[in-house]
Order: sequence, then structure tokens, then C-alpha cells
Amino acid sequence: MSTAAIIPAAGLGLRLGGEAPKALREVGGESLLVHAIRGLRAATAADLACFVVAVPPGTEDDVRKLLDPYAGPVALLIVAGGAERTDSVRLALELVPEHGIDCVLVHDAARPFVPAEVIERVVAAVRAGAPAVIPVVPVTDTIKRVDAAGLVVDTPDRSTLVAVQTPQGFEPTLLRRAHNGDTAGATDDAMLCERLGVAVQTVEGSQDAFKVTRPRDLILAESILAERRTP
Repeated sequence: MSTAAIIPAAGLGLRLGGEAPKALREVGGESLLVHAIRGLRAATAADLACFVVAVPPGTEDDVRKLLDPYAGPVALLIVAGGAERTDSVRLALELVPEHGIDCVLVHDAARPFVPAEVIERVVAAVRAGAPAVIPVVPVTDTIKRVDAAGLVVDTPDRSTLVAVQTPQGFEPTLLRRAHNGDTAGATDDAMLCERLGVAVQTVEGSQDAFKVTRPRDLILAESILAERRTP
């Protein structure tokens, strides 16, 4: 059995700025999307069979030309994404083969430097029987809930909180069922599974799997890339 990797990369990334869509912004001379593809391929134990990349409508041919040299033997499928992240994942999911795939990963292109061992932990947990798996890291800040007026309501116990990363892994039938349901307001695919009453398993993530969201995140990304390129 093999793994399919969905990469929703249709967002414009307004908080990051710049003229190019977020996934096509460059770090070290290569786009975030190229770094993400390369990182997924490095997880050899995942047995990747295909990439399905959802891109801004009208950029399909350009993105295919960009990614073809990096996909290698892994099939590369490109689809125009939707207005929301969940729309893009659903459209990409329609292209994932229904046979021969035992795990579907959903991965943010804006997390370009996820270590291979994190990806492999997610896939291994799905194959061990967990229907939905997410990589997480501990929350180090104190978190407070506030009301509409900005007043503090309470302070959750930090020891019970984690920050969620990608790739998130799913049993294919579950992910399809999740996206056939109510997707309004969902910020990740695990949230859709939670709505179905499915237990979501966590595995250890990595600080390197941070999400590039704002301009200063590009500085951190450049630093991590420089470290990896240093002999």
C-alpha cells in the first residue's frame, strides 16, 4: 500500500505580502512549494505514490512545469483550488486513487521544512490503525481566553494544550467522509474528523515544521535552510 499527499496551495497569503501566491514565494532561491515537495519525498518510509497539488486557478501549467523536476517517480497531479482551504482539499481528494492508497497526507506548502521523521511518524500511526493523526508540539506561551470586549475569561492549563502542524494523516475513507460533511469554519482536516466523533491521535512534531505566515517567518526559514546546507 502507498501514501498520497495533498498539498493545498491555492491561498494568496495576504499576511505574507508580495505579488506571488504564498506557496510560490521563495526561500533560498526556491519556492516554498518546491521545498515542501522535496521534504515529503525525503520521507522514504511513507511510500509516496502521488502528489495532488491544489493551486490558484490559472496557474496549473506553470506549477506543473515548476514541480515536475522534483516529483521524480511520484505521480504529480495538479488541480485548480477553491475559495477556502477545505474546498481545495476536497477538490484534490477527488483525484486521489481509490485503490492502493492506505494513507492520505494533507500538508501545508507553507510548512516547507518538516523533518522526514515527523512525516514518517504520521504515516506509521495511520498504518498502525489510527484513522486520523496530527503532529503536535507543546505550547510554551501562556494562553488566555478573552470575550468580545477583550476581557480575560480564563487561563487554560498549558500542559493540556498543543500546537498543531502538518502533514496530517488520514485513512482515505474517513477523510472523504469528513469532507462530505459540514466544513464551515474548519481550520484543519482533523477538525472535520472531530465533528464526526472520530478520535484524533497525536504524534511528536518539530519546531522546524513552523508555518510561514508573515514576512519575518521568511527570515527564520532562510536560517533553517542555511543550517541544513552547512556541511
